[in-house]
Amino acid sequence: MATPYLEIQGLTKRIGHRVLFENISLTINEREHIGLIAKNGTGKSTLLSIIAGKEGDDGGKMVFRNDLKVGYLEQTPTIEPSQLKGKSEEYMQLYRQFLTQMKITEEESTREASQLSGGQVKRIALARVLAGQPELLILDEPTNHLDMDIIEWMENMLARSTMAILMVTHDRYFLDRICSSIVEMDNSRLYTYKGNYSYYLEKRQERIDNMNAEIARANNLYRTELEWMRSTPCARSSKARYRIESFYELEKMAKRRIEERTVRIEMGGTYIGNKIFEAHDVCKAFGSQVILKDFTYNFSRYEKMGIVGNNGTGKSTFIRMLLGLEPHDSGIIDIGQTVRFGYYSQQGMAFREDQKVIDAVRDIAEYVDMGNGEKLSASQFLQHFLFEPEEQHSYIYKLSGGERRRLYLCTVLMKAPNFLILDEPTNDLDIITMQVLEEYLKSFRGCLIIISHDRYFMDRVVDHTLVFHGNGIIQDFPGSYSQYRTWKEQNDKPLPSKQGDKQATKLKADPKSNSGKEQPASSNSLRNQNRVRKLSFKERQEMAQLERDMAALEEEKRKIETALCGGTTSVDEITAMSRRLPQLNEELEEKELRWLELSEMA
Repeated sequence: MATPYLEIQGLTKRIGHRVLFENISLTINEREHIGLIAKNGTGKSTLLSIIAGKEGDDGGKMVFRNDLKVGYLEQTPTIEPSQLKGKSEEYMQLYRQFLTQMKITEEESTREASQLSGGQVKRIALARVLAGQPELLILDEPTNHLDMDIIEWMENMLARSTMAILMVTHDRYFLDRICSSIVEMDNSRLYTYKGNYSYYLEKRQERIDNMNAEIARANNLYRTELEWMRSTPCARSSKARYRIESFYELEKMAKRRIEERTVRIEMGGTYIGNKIFEAHDVCKAFGSQVILKDFTYNFSRYEKMGIVGNNGTGKSTFIRMLLGLEPHDSGIIDIGQTVRFGYYSQQGMAFREDQKVIDAVRDIAEYVDMGNGEKLSASQFLQHFLFEPEEQHSYIYKLSGGERRRLYLCTVLMKAPNFLILDEPTNDLDIITMQVLEEYLKSFRGCLIIISHDRYFMDRVVDHTLVFHGNGIIQDFPGSYSQYRTWKEQNDKPLPSKQGDKQATKLKADPKSNSGKEQPASSNSLRNQNRVRKLSFKERQEMAQLERDMAALEEEKRKIETALCGGTTSVDEITAMSRRLPQLNEELEEKELRWLELSEMA
């Protein structure tokens, strides 16, 4: 029988008049790995902080096993030299071992926190927590600000660990591979699923379907009972008191709603021309640290690029140069005239703390153009981002970190950009917001660059990956991050390619090497190196016709989808439209692939 490490009973927490959670109960057993999932602002971090003893509660009790050693990694940890005072020799030995495994040097570990990056602070704090050999490890967004190789190291280490673990994370691969139980906090209640994240998704949908079925049955019976209640008083004698009481219970059930509150981002696209940006022999360095060296690249229409690499290799610097926020040392960056950038940065927007949510949006625009002639007020647009009218008049200082990031995302997208640049967009967002953002980005009719450590998010959205290796070495891989990792583990194989992909950095034999192994080409040979000829006049005409055809097909698709969502279409029309829709998608895909093929030579 499993040994309980912690039993929580009837725990309640309020912030002012707001109830975060009420009367919740949870048991954490020996060796159990639990992932906690909830929407932003519902109290995930607060619950972890209460369990770790950093914050008080408003009722209930927590019973820990005697002498239980608890380790806690905060979402934004602080590190002070005093935290190491009085530690044993065994602790310090383990601490240095973890620092080495997480690529932190002895010199870096002794610096002031203000001289370190967010990722370095996170790794040092994690090393200190692990060196204490906790039996119960509490992790709040442990993957934020970490390089992918460190995330994968931590994932492998925790998956094998005998510690009990309670974690909050938006990294779905991390959840899937570590957790044996998922606990969902929804409407102040906890639902436990004995399985990993994939199992949770399946069983959660079953729970929602069953609840909706119960509500539907209650509604049918409610209508009958309501007629009885509205009948003459003599029909409701004292003998029927039980029926009256049952009616009110039934009424509660009938009026329940399973509200799948989601961020619905459905905005019309802004036209973007064929010329996006061209980089020619761009160089950038900070002293001896080389960021770009003779970098040449042509960005194509509707391209969706992911950028990965260790911290300090220049990922954020590269996009800041693209945006004109950071000068380059030499070379040319030429931006197309139709490009309208939308930039979501790691730092986020500097909101005024004393400002209300609605006012922060109104400062940008009173109305938002959604395309197709539709306009929304600032308040209506905020509701698409889960800010209900009463929440819109709350002050920004009351928002959680995730709610602030959601508001920031709202301010970026409301400007209807046609080229989105997202630098670590998943930090602090809840999984539900991320899922809908993924769907929006997959259908986004514009260009996209994403810098992210979230492997699941990148795999879902990007069509190829730019890998920053450091020292100006940049590799373009024609696939997702997971595909790149697989290729890297089998690096004696050539880079994959497929019809419709842009040309990736080739691997070529190094004439100075006798190993016979292939080496990455330098960054100035990205993509363009294989273009052997220009488009003929006939091919240019074909490309122009393809663009007209794709626009017409997109418009037909939009009209069908609008009609199917309306309530005035006949059954015969719905049948015909349902048959036409997959044909449209197939035609679009075929034309887009041909357009991409031609664009390689344009």
